Amino acid sequence: GNRGWTELRDGAGLSVLAAGPHEKTLRRACGRLAHVDDADRLGKWRAWLRAGAPPDIDTLSEYDRRLLRMFLAQVLDQAAASSATLNDGVSMLWEHPQILSELGELFDVLVGRISHVSFPLAVPEGVPLRVHARYTRLEILSACGIGEGATALAWQSGVWYHGVAAMDLFAFTLDKTSGQFSPTTRYKDYAISRDLIHWQSRSTTRAESATGRRYQSHKQLGSHVLIFARLNADERAFHFLGPASYVSHTGELPMSVTWRLHHALPGDLFQVFAAAVA
Repeated sequence: GNRGWTELRDGAGLSVLAAGPHEKTLRRACGRLAHVDDADRLGKWRAWLRAGAPPDIDTLSEYDRRLLRMFLAQVLDQAAASSATLNDGVSMLWEHPQILSELGELFDVLVGRISHVSFPLAVPEGVPLRVHARYTRLEILSACGIGEGATALAWQSGVWYHGVAAMDLFAFTLDKTSGQFSPTTRYKDYAISRDLIHWQSRSTTRAESATGRRYQSHKQLGSHVLIFARLNADERAFHFLGPASYVSHTGELPMSVTWRLHHALPGDLFQVFAAAVA
């Protein structure tokens, strides 16, 4: 019911820290980070929360700036203006000591719940994503350097091409029986094996179009394909299946493409994914 740990403490008459100007909105936002499951994000975010002062944006590396933006984009999604800079976002969040406290406690719990070994993304460089960890669309765009500031752009479809960094991002839902999927958007996306993915393009994509040719020749063009999947529409976050390479395709409008993952799916994920479309 949009209630979190702080609200439960407050309702029970236990002590909570002073409320900030956006306390109600940010209390609800804490639950949006319950999916985080890799030590990279948790380690850096915990360090910032424990430092006693907000991070100095000007001293951060580009990698850490993206990690910070991933954090802020999640928490401030419904609180910050779209024009808010990273400095604005940091200032806003650090005005809420109880929110920082709750997030710190949450991250301490999440560290003990990491269930998969994750791998750093080798290429493209500088992208703070780890293969087999889970990410929301807001985090994916922030990690890939799409947009700027403390908030992320809206991403509603299953594909995003980032021309500046030459990246195709595919985020699909395996079980399309729930959620708002019309008959024309129920693409046949599934795991063929632990390292092969069957994926369908948009229904408007022809094999000889610029997009279709890019999919087929992405390695020669120096373009990267990154694949994300979730079990159903009720899940906010997607498993990052990692980078992939084109194998073959059939048909068009949509194209049915087979991609080879650079890292094989963990056995448990493959079993769940296979059962979802059986």
